[in-house]
Amino acid sequence: MPDIVITEFMDEDAIANVLAGRDVLYDPKLVDQPERLAAALVTARALVVRNRTQVRQALLDQAPKLKVVGRLGVGLDNIDMAACAARQIIVRPATGANDLAVAEYVITAALMLLRRAWFASARVATGEWPRTDLMGREAAGKRLGLVGYGAIARLTAQKARALGFSVAAYDPHLPEKHPAWVQVERQSLETLLTTADVVSLHVPLTPSTTNIINEAALARMKNDAILINAARGGVVDEAALCAALMAGKLGGAALDVFATEPVTAASGAMFKDVPNLILTPHIAGVSDESNARVSEVTARAVLEELGA
Repeated sequence: MPDIVITEFMDEDAIANVLAGRDVLYDPKLVDQPERLAAALVTARALVVRNRTQVRQALLDQAPKLKVVGRLGVGLDNIDMAACAARQIIVRPATGANDLAVAEYVITAALMLLRRAWFASARVATGEWPRTDLMGREAAGKRLGLVGYGAIARLTAQKARALGFSVAAYDPHLPEKHPAWVQVERQSLETLLTTADVVSLHVPLTPSTTNIINEAALARMKNDAILINAARGGVVDEAALCAALMAGKLGGAALDVFATEPVTAASGAMFKDVPNLILTPHIAGVSDESNARVSEVTARAVLEELGA
């Protein structure tokens, strides 16, 4: 019976190299097979997950020997931290290992949506030549507004400044005298939304951030502003966003995270035929390189907690 259970995709080299000699059950399908997962957890001392596996009380009850949960990423909203603490189960996220991948995703999405030309492939292939329709905007001189100003947002700001963006940020949890504010303009959320050309979200999903970008927030934004959410599903009111895009009240949006994940045919129906919208399947933090980094960091953290 396994000592370490891995329920979602992980870099196999990290498993082979770092976890060599350990009794490991690695099956990315386990997240969707609750009965097999329950059986595997009977003996497991370590559980490794991404964002889909719901580490709640019911799952913890199936794992009487569990000592550590390794999180292949940084978000913890799929893990009941209080329930883990009550059992003295250590939770080890891969802090910092995918920051670069997310920052590059945000910058790429901003450039694509500002320039707009990347949506033209089908039209050009059929013989259209829509040059004047697709005359987009440059990054230089635009303002990037960051909602949340943690490590990923700071790295995003650094890369944005190199392209000529000015940068503002809103983060009520970061002290006013924190040295990170030296690099950006500190603003209220209301001011940031009304002045930014690109708004990028970098907040966890909490009661205070749920639908922080709602109909009223979208109405404050410029009609040609870009919204990017590579943080957590649920912080954007998706229906309100689609309505704003359909009405031409927003310049574009990129969503990498969703209130319902994976997106189903039913939950995704609202996005059909919405213009200037990029949808990706929670992949911002996952590149070939970041997957290797995250996997190795998590594997080593798990071994550390198991006393290896």
